[in-house]
Amino acid sequence: MAPSKREKVVALIAAVAVALLVGDRYVLTPMLEGNAALEAERQDLMSKLNGGAALLEHRRQMTRQWQKMTAGGLSNNPSEAESRVLHAVRDWAQDARLSLSSVKPERAEREGPRGEMTVLTAGTGNMRAVARFLYLAETTTLPLRIRELQIGSRKEGTDDLSVQLKLSTLYMGLEGAEAPQAAGGKT
Repeated sequence: MAPSKREKVVALIAAVAVALLVGDRYVLTPMLEGNAALEAERQDLMSKLNGGAALLEHRRQMTRQWQKMTAGGLSNNPSEAESRVLHAVRDWAQDARLSLSSVKPERAEREGPRGEMTVLTAGTGNMRAVARFLYLAETTTLPLRIRELQIGSRKEGTDDLSVQLKLSTLYMGLEGAEAPQAAGGKT
């Protein structure tokens, strides 16, 4: 017996349903999951790319900062570095109208090719003078860092302050400066 028209339609609908189910199970679902995985990977790569770009920009900024520091005072000679810092401290105090009572340089430890020295500074003045002095110290192009800061009132209820700072600066070691001179002098 030949299948009836109705049985043929039911069989065709069943075959289409099975084909759709198989197509969904083995084609559509894996394709959608693959697209989602590709999108997640794209997002991850974009994040890494943005992080890399930010790192390169940070490197450029730090290179410019290092060049400013080396041009502004990173010296090969500790005495020259000390002299630059002492002159700068005196200039800042004069500009800020801060009365310096003490400026004492101290050579400090040496780490590899670099050395570090500190300058202990004490002075008195009003709030504006202290603020200006600190601003000048913070915005200098010298390779300088404020290690310690102490501000106190000399007289209660007045605008008469005392300030004590411990500044540090870097200098390049003498070995790096002497090597080219020695090589140049022997030829």
